[in-house]
Amino acid sequence: MSLKKLAGQTMWYGLSSIAARFLNYLLTPYLVGKLTAANYGEMSLVYACIPFLNVVFTYGMETTYFRFNNNGSDRAKVYSTGSLSLIMTTSILTTVLLLGRDYFAEALRLQSHPEFITWAAWIIALDTLTTLPYAMLRNNGRPRKYAFIRLSGILINIGFTFFFYSVLPGIARSQPDSMLAGWYDPSLGAGYIIIANLIQSGITLLLLLPEFLSVKLAWDKKLWKQMMLYSLPIMIAGFGGMINETFDRIMLNWLAPVGSKEEAKVMVGIYSACYKLSILITLFVQAFRLGAEPFFFQQAAGEDAPKTYARVMRYFVLTVCTMFLAVTLFMDIWKWFIPNKTMWQGLGVVPVLLLANICLGIYYNLSIWYKISGSTRPGAIITFVGAGITLLINFIFIPYFGYVACAWATLVCYGSMMVISYLWGQKVYAVPYDLRSAGGIFLAMMLVFFAFTGLSHYLTPVSLRLAAGALGFLLFLAFILRSERENLSKLPGVRKFLR
Repeated sequence: MSLKKLAGQTMWYGLSSIAARFLNYLLTPYLVGKLTAANYGEMSLVYACIPFLNVVFTYGMETTYFRFNNNGSDRAKVYSTGSLSLIMTTSILTTVLLLGRDYFAEALRLQSHPEFITWAAWIIALDTLTTLPYAMLRNNGRPRKYAFIRLSGILINIGFTFFFYSVLPGIARSQPDSMLAGWYDPSLGAGYIIIANLIQSGITLLLLLPEFLSVKLAWDKKLWKQMMLYSLPIMIAGFGGMINETFDRIMLNWLAPVGSKEEAKVMVGIYSACYKLSILITLFVQAFRLGAEPFFFQQAAGEDAPKTYARVMRYFVLTVCTMFLAVTLFMDIWKWFIPNKTMWQGLGVVPVLLLANICLGIYYNLSIWYKISGSTRPGAIITFVGAGITLLINFIFIPYFGYVACAWATLVCYGSMMVISYLWGQKVYAVPYDLRSAGGIFLAMMLVFFAFTGLSHYLTPVSLRLAAGALGFLLFLAFILRSERENLSKLPGVRKFLR
């Protein structure tokens, strides 16, 4: 697969992923207006736990599928063995969750809504069953179908969310004896968001039914053992990754420097809403991973693979640094996606979270050295070092600094993982990354950001701050065009603009 094809597939995966997540992101102002800060915090707690359980339910089988599908193994056996494994374990784990729902609800301080745990368990189960069908579409180069299903799912989610919060209450008031009115329970709060997600997950599985039903009852025990030896370290690394990514909300709920459980949920709601503003880089990183993972494995056998990886890294750093400034220099616009102005008190963490996601994206680029080597243990080790940093910083500092500690813990964690992966990886699989170029881009980004931040304190009118932000953004782009002109001219879609 060429860089051009990688860009094309990343565009399709990116468009679907970005559009899906951005449409979901547009729900933020809507939900903030419909829910109290405490209800928003409850929703955030449930969705902080779901990724943990997704890691356990899927146990690295997606990456394992890509690995074994491209190393000479029988592709049909790889898909069927992996799928049957997921079906069996999903049945067992879902039963455990349903039987222990009251315990899990109490641990999350959601005793008044144990049904949230039940619905979340079914969401996780259904999403797990779509893991390999989605991976099959990616590996077979069918990004359009992938994009269609992803977008269809999120539009269904949005449609039902709007129905539950804007249409159903009106029906309950005007037609209290109707069947639909019986579905409405104002005490559910954030529960309808989870129900809408459950409907989305069910319909997504139906749309992927042809891929799901292509599983053959062909269990290869020897192959399964090999796949599990490869996948379990990925699961461990993924679990540590979820500690780094979402466990801070749970710790904030437990350790927040406030006087009541309700105030803790409010703080979680504020932090979660402001976290949404780092979505631009988060979306690009996710889209890049979707396109790059099969690309990296397919390039591994080529003689020029290290040079290709280095070029990909250069373009990646350039893109995420541009996105960082697109958010931070125009925060006066982005903040309106959180219509509850009391939540604006958390906006100071947004630049920190954006930097953290830049480090995470670079780490994903760097991680190719251990994925193609056949041993995923280094990934687990690095991720758990990051998880230890996250837990330690949050445990010590959340009682004093609240969600600010969560943001800085995220940055220190991902920054450490990035550095460790680079130093370790260069000893095992040397890639000629151009640190001078990447460092220059990053330094220019930070200079523009700090200059704007210092100047903005003296620019009271919003219009002047926006003008200053636009000027800083243009100066950064001019620097990029001058310093990276030769490299950018090699990109087919960019070359004609630089003539």
